[in-house]
Amino acid sequence: MKYIVNISRVLVGVLFIISGFIKLNDPLGFSYKLQEYFSAEVLNLPFLEPYALPIAVFVVIFEVVLGVFLLLGFKPKFTVWSLLLMIVFFTFLTFYSAYFDKVRDCGCFGDALHLTPWESFTKDVVLLVLILVLFIGKRHIKPLFTKLPSTAIAYLSVLVCMWFAYHVIMHLPVIDFRAYAIGKNIKEGMSTPPDAPKPVVEYTWKFNVNGEEQEFVTNGSYPEVNGEYVGVETKIIDEGFVPAIQDFSIETDSSDRTDYYLEANKLLLIVSYNLNSIEKEGAEKLKAISDKALEKGYQVIGLTASGDAEKQAIKEKYNLNFDFFIADEKALKTVVRSNPGFLTLEKGTVIQKKHWNDAEELEFN
Repeated sequence: MKYIVNISRVLVGVLFIISGFIKLNDPLGFSYKLQEYFSAEVLNLPFLEPYALPIAVFVVIFEVVLGVFLLLGFKPKFTVWSLLLMIVFFTFLTFYSAYFDKVRDCGCFGDALHLTPWESFTKDVVLLVLILVLFIGKRHIKPLFTKLPSTAIAYLSVLVCMWFAYHVIMHLPVIDFRAYAIGKNIKEGMSTPPDAPKPVVEYTWKFNVNGEEQEFVTNGSYPEVNGEYVGVETKIIDEGFVPAIQDFSIETDSSDRTDYYLEANKLLLIVSYNLNSIEKEGAEKLKAISDKALEKGYQVIGLTASGDAEKQAIKEKYNLNFDFFIADEKALKTVVRSNPGFLTLEKGTVIQKKHWNDAEELEFN
């Protein structure tokens, strides 16, 4: 039992640290995932949506710290109880998402690794078993060090996590796992290779045959049945190839300008997913940064999901000399974790990406 507990201790501790650190690197991204869980369509807890970011920061710091505590053998009773309560909650959450097909990606490993709902549930079940082993055999969890160094390391880990969370929120994630990272080409991320695997879909057709409802399964073709058609249900067996970028666009009310701007040699992209919630200090930098880019021969455009009234209001308020185009809000939150955020592109390739706090560091050659 002693060896089983210690193996479980290492596996659980390391996994919690890795999973927590990936989300700690991008707490805003995790908060967006929590907002999805809190929405009326999933858990119906909309009153928690405004608090998604502080909840996200607390959860990911707690996750990393519990992993550190477990490996240190620090406060084993508190640590094991906390791990058990956390994994029971997450196991319920992933089962609910998988069974009712509510959230397609749990966000367990942020953008670094995407798991299907059932894969997430399976992972949590395995962790639940390992944590139950720790719970039963917690007397075998011995400290790695004496009390003073263990306490110092434990509380230092809390302080480091808090500092790191603050740093990435006020700047940008240290490691960018998304398809809009520096060096990535947006147009290539949107494309599908000619030989890419096609999706496999199962169709279940319902017919009324001689007063009895019967089902017929095909791969899409309409079945030859002598009966009255009732309905059809589809089930995705294999999604096939899914492009890394699926919902990015640059549009006006009447046209799609995506291809045009992704072919531009010098483009400054100013992103604000919602102009009503734009950071005031960041908005005050828009004029100076855009003017500097225009002087250096850059095309400058804004991207937002806000309406015409909001776009016109911010242009007049800050005397802006560039236009805002329409884009999907969720996509813009993925492009850059800042409102506003700044990107420079060359023929669709991301050259620079900056939080508004670091906008002055942009280089226009």
